[in-house]
This record gives sequence, C-alpha cells and structure tokens, in this order.
Amino acid sequence: MNEKIKIIDYKESELSEKVKQSIDFAKKYLAQTIYKQAILEGVVTTFIDVKNIIEGRKVSNMTSEDNLKIVNLKHAWEFILNENVILSKTNFALLCEINKIVEEGFYYSAGKIRNVPVKIGGTSWEPKLPIETVIKEELQNIFSKKISIVDKAINLLLYTMKSQIFIDGNKRTSVIYCNHYLISKGKGIIVIPAELTEQFKKLLILYYEGKDEKEIKKFIKEKCYISL
Repeated sequence: MNEKIKIIDYKESELSEKVKQSIDFAKKYLAQTIYKQAILEGVVTTFIDVKNIIEGRKVSNMTSEDNLKIVNLKHAWEFILNENVILSKTNFALLCEINKIVEEGFYYSAGKIRNVPVKIGGTSWEPKLPIETVIKEELQNIFSKKISIVDKAINLLLYTMKSQIFIDGNKRTSVIYCNHYLISKGKGIIVIPAELTEQFKKLLILYYEGKDEKEIKKFIKEKCYISL
C-alpha cells in the first residue's frame, strides 16, 4: 500500500468528519457495491457469493477469472478508502493505479494507456487512441467547471468510460475513480443498481455515439447516486 501511495499526489492532512462519514458509508455498503459492479461487468454471480469472496471464503460455482475480478475490485476499493489515498488528488496517476489493481493478473499492461484499437459491443462507434496530455487536460476541465461536486463526479465517470483509456476494466476503473472524488468530498457514492444494468448500458451506448448526454446524466444522478 505504501508503494502505491508514493505514486499519487499525497499530502499529509486531516480528514474532516464528513469525509470520515463518507468512508464509513462506503465501507458499510462495500459488498453490495462490488456485487453491482460485477453485474455491470457481466459476471455471473450472486450477492452471497460476492460477500463470501470478499470475506475470504472459497466459492466453487464461479470461474477463477470472475473470482479474481471480485478480489481485484475489493483491493481497488480498499486502496481508495485508505485515509492517505482519500487525501490525494483524484488525478491521472490515481486513475492509472486503480486500473492496475482492477486488472492485476489479467494484463501485463494494466494501468498503462492502451496503444491498440478497441471495439465496443453494441455499437459501431470506436474510441480514439488515448493521449496522456489530452486526458489530463480533459480531467482538469471537468474539475474546473462551475458545477456541483456530484455533477463533476458524473462527468468523470462518463468521460473515463467513453475514452476507454485502458485495454480492459474501464467501467470498473471509472466507477471507483469517480467515487474517490465523491468520497474525498464527503458526498456519498455512485453505483449502478444491478436491476438497472441493461438500462444503463443502453444509455451508455447512446452517450458513446453522441446521441444523448442529458438522459444518462439524469439517470445516474437519480438512480445511481446515494448521498449520505
């Protein structure tokens, strides 16, 4: 953990009571959150299985790959909920570190910007190859907007998903990344409900294709955001 913290922009400081409450809130609902993320990724599982994996018990009715995805999600959430990491900026270095944890054991290039084209299921739209300077600039543009913290978090979520910055694990990375920002501001969490996964994916495709932006933002704020 200490090695990971060195990578990001960490500054010694004190957590406010609101941020401490936000961390406790995220920890309380961690099993549900990871279960919902797993469903979004198409992992065939149940809440009980996810809870057992998180608590270190063996689950025999899941593939080793899906099992590892759950374990990695747990590690990624534990990473951002570390008090030192919460005090760090929600920057590009943190985004890469989250993807590295999420994709550990799957890709040697985990945490690095992809340098090959990718296709998105359900659409002919293809994301451009990511450029680090452009990503950093776009992230800064989001943080500089005169909008609410929750709206900034939603913009972070959608921008990082659509950009497909990494070879894999982009949705998982994006959800955890935007939640780091929310939690660091003491504002709750964003997670896509399991029963609304298909609706979210349809809206996401429309967003990718540039057809609808307001609807998915409204959906996330009304259906996926949980305040303290």
